[in-house]
Amino acid sequence: MALHPARPLRHALMAGLIWLCLTPAQADVYDDVQRLIKREEWPQAQALARQHLTNRAQDPQMRLLLSRIQQGLGQNDAATATLLELTQTFPELAEPHNNLAALYAQAGRYDDALASLNRAVQARPDYATALENLGDLHAALAKQAYDRASQAAPTSPRPRAKAQAIGQIQQADSR
Repeated sequence: MALHPARPLRHALMAGLIWLCLTPAQADVYDDVQRLIKREEWPQAQALARQHLTNRAQDPQMRLLLSRIQQGLGQNDAATATLLELTQTFPELAEPHNNLAALYAQAGRYDDALASLNRAVQARPDYATALENLGDLHAALAKQAYDRASQAAPTSPRPRAKAQAIGQIQQADSR
C-alpha cells in the first residue's frame, strides 16, 4: 500500500506538535531544579536532577546544575568529578571550565584553576566572569608571592606595600 503524500506530512506535523508540547515540560524541569537550588533544598534538587539525567545522561545544562547541587551538599569531590567529565565531554563550553576552576582554587590547586580558567577564556573570549576570576586568581597568587618576598626580605618595604595594596583590593571585592 502506498502512502498518500498528506499522511507523511500529517505524521510530521503530529510529531512536531508532540515535540512542542513536551518542550515546555523540559524547560520546567530546569526551572524547578534552579528554584530548588535558590531555596537551598539540595536533596530535592539532586533527586530531580538525577531523575532527569537517567533519561538524558549527557545533558550539559543539567549536569552543570548537578555540580552546583553537589557543591551545596558539600560534595566538592563529586562536583569536581562532574565538572571534569563535563569539560571533557563538552570542551567548547566555558562555564564548566570556570566552575571547575573555582573548585580547584578553593582546594588550593591554583595551577589547575589557572589552566581551567584559561580554557574557559579560550572557549569564550568574552566570558566576563571567567576573565574576572582569572584576574582574581592572578591577584591572589601575586599577593602570596609578595607576602613570601616580604618574609624573605623583612627590611624591604616594596613587597609589603604591594601585598597590602592587593589585600585592599581583595577586601573591597569581598564586600
